[in-house]
Amino acid sequence: MESTVVIDINVKQSGVVATDLVSQTAAKKPAGVASVSLWFPKDEGSGKSAGGATNNGGGERMKVMRKWIHSVKVGAALVLVSLLYFLDPLYKEVGDDNAIWAIMTVVVIFEFHAGATLSKGMNRVIGTVVGGGLGCLVATTGQKLGGIGNSVIVGLAVFSVAGGATYFRQTHKSNVFDYGVNIFILTFSLVAVSGLRIENVMEIARERLLMILLGFMTCIFTSLFVFPIWASDELHSSLSSRFHQLSTSFQGSVEEYFKSSSDGNMEEEEKEPSSIPQQPVVDDYFRTCEKVLQSKSKDESLVVAARWEPWHGKFGLSYPWDKYKRIGEVVNELAAAILSLKSCLKSPTQAEQTNRESIKEPCQAAAASLAWTIGELGDSICGMRRCNPETSILPELKSARLELSRAATTPFQRGSDKGSDAETLGMASFVFALMEIVEVLEQLAKEVDELGQTAGFHET
Repeated sequence: MESTVVIDINVKQSGVVATDLVSQTAAKKPAGVASVSLWFPKDEGSGKSAGGATNNGGGERMKVMRKWIHSVKVGAALVLVSLLYFLDPLYKEVGDDNAIWAIMTVVVIFEFHAGATLSKGMNRVIGTVVGGGLGCLVATTGQKLGGIGNSVIVGLAVFSVAGGATYFRQTHKSNVFDYGVNIFILTFSLVAVSGLRIENVMEIARERLLMILLGFMTCIFTSLFVFPIWASDELHSSLSSRFHQLSTSFQGSVEEYFKSSSDGNMEEEEKEPSSIPQQPVVDDYFRTCEKVLQSKSKDESLVVAARWEPWHGKFGLSYPWDKYKRIGEVVNELAAAILSLKSCLKSPTQAEQTNRESIKEPCQAAAASLAWTIGELGDSICGMRRCNPETSILPELKSARLELSRAATTPFQRGSDKGSDAETLGMASFVFALMEIVEVLEQLAKEVDELGQTAGFHET
């Protein structure tokens, strides 16, 4: 026998009211799972909830702290390379024209994440070495010819090499070496053209390369060994927290669909008057989905940076970061599917509340199973443990599919005397939107399981 419990939770700290509907069924949940809940108590020390969702207050404080750490590290790195100017012996040895290249290198390549700094630094060093070496070769060859032949050789070389490198950038989708190609073009052009007027171009190129290496090593030391900020940690926690955000948004949206208008009016009357207008709760749910959809570009940059990071903590050298990118794409599909419920909630031809009651029980039961599945997949990634979809996830999805199949036929069985055809189609569209979410979750469970196999997640 099934029982449905509605729990209202007000989170005043964040200004968002989260209303979670919890459906408990004795026969449906896998062993060890007593209920489905989207609320987890806070852990003030870690800034996370017990279920793995990031606490807004703790998360914001951590972001501010990391920004301060990065700012201090950049300032410290610039002070270190500025010693070339501060100390007279070093300044006389290096010279003004060369010392500035170390400072420029720090400013250009020091990024927020350690992996991004290492990636940009390696691109700069490789681009400088290859471009400088080829530029010296062209400059030396032109000087040997002399006269008009020198200008012709340098001009043809700059045209062909710079044009070919630019074409390479445009035809390759990956932007991993995009910065390195830019540096290659810049260095090659400067060195090759400088050979027309400067005799000792080889010596100047060597000295400036040493200064660039000095700036690069300063950035690497400061970024990797002084309170490092890892892109891999941010990518891992960001992706797992997105599951819990979508779980809350999804089940809250379903609960809002079946909330009677009279209940909503009573709640408004009971609230204390406030000078600040409150946004509807449902808008907060869908706003979360929109933020998830906007995270694709950030995920791609974090994946690129994470690939460059050395072995640290729980992430090895060959960790499958590309799977995170793929999972992020499927999570975006899930967010889009949940966002499609918005049209059902705000449709002017939506069914009356009394008609919605006919599909309320199976839809709420299915929503509880789907919300639990989303949260379980997020916990699996967060805790780096195998989710075992065959024994836990797929039975939940199968149960949800059966409930939705039962709900899909209900509006048409009631007959036209219970509501208009538009209302009947509106209820059917809501049920089919939930079925689409089931399809996406099946694909998502497969991707998370493949990640667990490739990354070597521990068994539960």
